[in-house]
Amino acid sequence: MVDHLANTEINSQRIAAVENCFGASGQPLAVPGRVLLGEGILTKECRKKPKPRIFFLFNDILVYGSIVINKRKYNSQHIIPLEDVTLETLPDTLQMKNRWMIKTSKKSFVVSAASLTERKEWISHLEECIRHLLTKTGQQPSTEHAAPWIPDKATDICMRCTQTKFSTLTRRHHCRKCGFVVCADCSRQRFLMPRLSPKPLRVCNLCYRQLLAEKKKEAEADRRQPEPIRSAIPGYEPSSGDDSDKSDDDKADQWPADTEFYTSEVCWSSF
Repeated sequence: MVDHLANTEINSQRIAAVENCFGASGQPLAVPGRVLLGEGILTKECRKKPKPRIFFLFNDILVYGSIVINKRKYNSQHIIPLEDVTLETLPDTLQMKNRWMIKTSKKSFVVSAASLTERKEWISHLEECIRHLLTKTGQQPSTEHAAPWIPDKATDICMRCTQTKFSTLTRRHHCRKCGFVVCADCSRQRFLMPRLSPKPLRVCNLCYRQLLAEKKKEAEADRRQPEPIRSAIPGYEPSSGDDSDKSDDDKADQWPADTEFYTSEVCWSSF
């Protein structure tokens, strides 16, 4: 189907429609050989609460963003190269069903589908695209993955010292290495992790010590044998842990108690 749709007018129109929905804030998506295979709404586990996100599956990238007006306007566009993606099926929780994790070297996060069938279809489509892309490029599956951020609501106390209790005045922070929710005293250190960001990032005290030890070992190894240069993956922003804290996180601390996330008639839309 990919070969059949590549370079066709209908495929170009569909990609142009997605670009138009993201507007000037989004990156251009039309490149030779790229095919839009499907789209759908998934619930993404964000830092403060689960939120609906629009996802577009292409034959080489996965694109997602925030929904302003469905099928008309989206923002906060994120582009993930499929060769950097690994999938992991997760068990249901009381709050979220039909879950799986999308893991990459720069950002990992959990999403859930409206039904078990939809989850199977998403994972099947994603795995097929990843397999085809890796075969085509000759690359190996990614083995390094960023830690997913644990949601704020998962704990009321620091997950490192287990003493500090969070409140309106005592803020939660996230370690960029392990994803734990920690207090300020347990995360005063910063460490440069080039695969995540060109700037030093907040890490907890335990991860800071581990990272220093790893850096020391690497420095000793460099004296014996230079490490090969790794090229950065273009077109994908470093992990911030949550793509949407700027927009609507401050409007409500949690979903209304009567909100149902998994009863919508959302189904896989393929072309």
